Formats: sequence, structure tokens, C-alpha cells
Amino acid sequence: MILIKTNINNLNINYIKKGNGKAVLIIPGWGATVNTYMPIINSVSTYSTVYCLDMPGFGESEEPVTCWNLDNYVTFVIDFIKHQNIKEVDLIGHSNGGRIIIKLMSKKNLSFKVNKIILIASAGIVHKKTLSQNLKIKIFKFCKKILELKPIKATCPNLIPKLKNNFGSEDYRNASPVMKKTLVQLIEEDIREVLPNINVPILLIWGVNDTATPISDGEIMEKLIPDAALIKVENCSHYVFLERPTYVNKIISAFLNGGN
Repeated sequence: MILIKTNINNLNINYIKKGNGKAVLIIPGWGATVNTYMPIINSVSTYSTVYCLDMPGFGESEEPVTCWNLDNYVTFVIDFIKHQNIKEVDLIGHSNGGRIIIKLMSKKNLSFKVNKIILIASAGIVHKKTLSQNLKIKIFKFCKKILELKPIKATCPNLIPKLKNNFGSEDYRNASPVMKKTLVQLIEEDIREVLPNINVPILLIWGVNDTATPISDGEIMEKLIPDAALIKVENCSHYVFLERPTYVNKIISAFLNGGN
């Protein structure tokens, strides 16, 4: 196993390289690091050369200077693959990593060939907000308007950031200012229109009890992607590959090493 520091798009990036054979790139979910994916890395490296990154802003990789959107992440991944001189690759994406892979597959004239894709609890499906979510947004906007009144803002300038944290998700609360804006950009982009145009085999792996990206998202992806199969894993959540590592790694191996 080799832990490597490199520079991609003027950012200092940490990544791991392990094994020999065809290239497999693992793209982590939001907030996760290479360490999160060691069960997959250790398994896949027995038959392939596996790469896994600390994505910008997480682990030991440098944070972007400005807010990124999904296209910025796609460009970053493409440039990393070019930097490694990879001509053919299998892609594994978890959560936000899956969202990045799906958007990447909408790009034309890539300098490398993507042979197979595995999406684990992939993000990217944007749902219509529920009544309670809409109410929460209205309350937030009302409170924000009050706190932006000049007398209040002048005497209590820190109240608006505190308000945003109180209304945001755990990922949002834990993020830096730049990464907060980045997260908002990511979760607002629905990638389902890309799905019917993906022309490589895709394996979808989902925990049935996933509350971060519900199993219904996997069912939507299976329906819209021409060559996709969905594996539903009972009694597992968003981190199905940590909860059932032996089972998930057998599925990954069968898919990556099987026929087209």
C-alpha cells in the first residue's frame, strides 16, 4: 500500500494506491476519507490496482479556496485520472462519490474509458420537499430576515451563522464556510436526466434501511439506467459496505471480474 501526496488543480491531495492489475478508482462520499473504505480497498487490491482519494476539503487533502459545484468535482476527478495516466478504469462511488461519477458520465470525449461502475448508496436524486421541510424553510427565512435588521445585525453579528447551523444537517454544521456553500451547490443538482444516457454496466448496492439516500433512489436509478442491477441488502444503512463487508466485497468482485 502506498500513501501518496500530489497536486491536482493547485490543491495538495492525499490518495492511496494498492495492488496490481486493472485500475479501479474509489470516490468517497461527503466527509469520508480513504480510511473509511479500507475494507473495499483491501479486497479490490487483491485483483486490481485500486486508487482512493481524500476528496478536497477532507482528510489530508487541501480545501478548495472557493465554493465548488458538481462540475468542479467532475473536472477534479478527470484530472486525477489523467495525472495517473490511466487509460481504462472501473469506478466505485459511495454517496456523493456516486453523484460525481454519474455527472462524469455525461461528459463527452473523455481521455480514458470507463468499463464498469459500482454505485453504493449514491446521492444525486433530488426530491420534492415535504410540507414539514417547506415549513422549516419558511421559518428559517423569517428568522433570517429578522436577524438581518440593522440594529440586530449590528449588535449580534454572529446570530445568522448560528441560525444557519441550527437549521442545517450534521454535514452542514460540521463544514467550513467554503464547504457549507459547496454542499448546498451539490445537493441542489438533480442528476436523474443523465441516467438514461449512461452506456456502461452499473451495479447499484443499497442498504434497505438507508435514511441518507433512501432505497427508493436506488430503484429510480435502476429504472432509468439502461444496464443496471440493484442489490438490496437487508438490515443495513448508508454504510452497507462497513456493515456487511464480506458480502459486499464478494458482490463487487463478482461484478468487476465477471463478463460484460
